[in-house]
Amino acid sequence: MRSDAAILHADLDSFYASVEQRDDPRLRGRPVIVGAGVVLAASYEAKAFGVRTAMGVRAARALCPRALVVEPRMAAYTAASRAVFAVFGDTTPLVEPLSIDEAFLDVGGLHRIAGTPVEIGRRLRRDVLDRVGLPITVGVARTKFLAKVASRVAKPDGLLAVAPDEELAFLHGLPVEVLWGVGQVTAAKLHQRGIRKVGQVARLGEAALVSLLGQGAGRHLHALAHNRDPRPVVVGRRRASMGAQRALGRGPHHAEFLDATLAGLVERVTRRMRKAERPGRTVVLRLRFADYTRATRSLTLAKATAQTEAVLDAARGLLATALPLVAERGLTLLGVSVGHLDSDGHVQPELPFGEVHRDALDTVVDAVRERFGTGSLQRGTLLGRDTGLMMPMLPD
Repeated sequence: MRSDAAILHADLDSFYASVEQRDDPRLRGRPVIVGAGVVLAASYEAKAFGVRTAMGVRAARALCPRALVVEPRMAAYTAASRAVFAVFGDTTPLVEPLSIDEAFLDVGGLHRIAGTPVEIGRRLRRDVLDRVGLPITVGVARTKFLAKVASRVAKPDGLLAVAPDEELAFLHGLPVEVLWGVGQVTAAKLHQRGIRKVGQVARLGEAALVSLLGQGAGRHLHALAHNRDPRPVVVGRRRASMGAQRALGRGPHHAEFLDATLAGLVERVTRRMRKAERPGRTVVLRLRFADYTRATRSLTLAKATAQTEAVLDAARGLLATALPLVAERGLTLLGVSVGHLDSDGHVQPELPFGEVHRDALDTVVDAVRERFGTGSLQRGTLLGRDTGLMMPMLPD
C-alpha cells in the first residue's frame, strides 16, 4: 500500500438531475425527478423528501408533490459524461472509470507540477464546474476504498481528504454499510450481533467475522475495516462482464411482458458483445422485488458465445426458476449480464449448422441496425412495446 493520500474518487452529484438543472434554469434549486414511470435520478431537493432511485414516479410525487418530473435525455447525459472525463484526462493520465459519472484518479507524483492532491482535487472540482457546468464531489485518501467512502461522506458538492494518520479514526465511526460488500443481508447479520459501526467490525477480529459471514466475506470486511486495500488505479481495464437492466415499476407484470423485456435486454447485451468481439460463458439474471430484496440466478454455458438466441435461451431458463418468487414478491427490476468474457474475441470455429445460422442472422441484424438505426429492425415480440431506455455507459 502507498504511503501518501494521492488517490481521488470523483463522483458527480445526482448526475442526470444536475444535467437537467444545468440546462433549464427554471429547475435550479427546485426538486427535480428524472424518469418515465420509474425514477432514474432525483435532485438533492427531491431526495430531502425521501425520493429515491428506482421507485415509481407516482410514489415519488406523493412524497414530494412540488417535484418537477422531466423526461430523461440520454444523449445529453452521454455528452456531459464525455466532457467530464476530458477534464479527468487533463488532470492526470491515470484515470480508472467506474461508471459514466465517477472515476478514480491517481495524482501521486504530480506534486511538483500540479500541487498537492488536495489542491488538485479543488482544481478538478472547479474545472468540472467551469467547463461542464456540473457539481462534483471528490474524496482523497491513501486507498481506493477510503477515497470512495470520503466522497460519499462529502456529498453533495464537497471535498474531503483523509490524512494517513487519521484514517482509522475517520473510518471506525461510520456505519457498517459503508464497507464494500455490506448489503441488506450482511448488514442484518451484523446488526443482530449488535455491530453497527466499522470500528466494531475491526475489533471483532478476522476469525469471528469468518465464522459469522464465511471466509471470503469475513476476510474482505476485516481488511477494509483496517483500510487495507492495495489495489492500484488501473487504466484501460476491459469489462469483466456486459449487462443491461430495466426498471419495471411495481406491476403486476404478466409472463409475456417479462419475456419480451428479457428478450430486449439480451439483444442489447449481445449486440455490444459482438461489436466488442467478446463472447462470454456465464449468463446472469438479476431481479429486484417490490419489497426491495434482490436475487440472482446464473448459468455457465459449455462454450463462449455472443449469439442472441443462445444467451436468450439460457436467460429464459433462469427466469423460469425465479417466477415463483416474482409471483410472491412482485418485480421492479430485471437485468441480464454475461460474464467470463473472452479477451481475444475467439469463438469456437466448428459449429453445428443451427449455430452457424444463428451467427449469420445476428450479423445481418447488426449490419441493418448499424446502417439504419437500432429501431429499424425489431424482434416480433417487441413490436409496439416500450423497450425501455438505453442507458448511457462507458465504452466496452
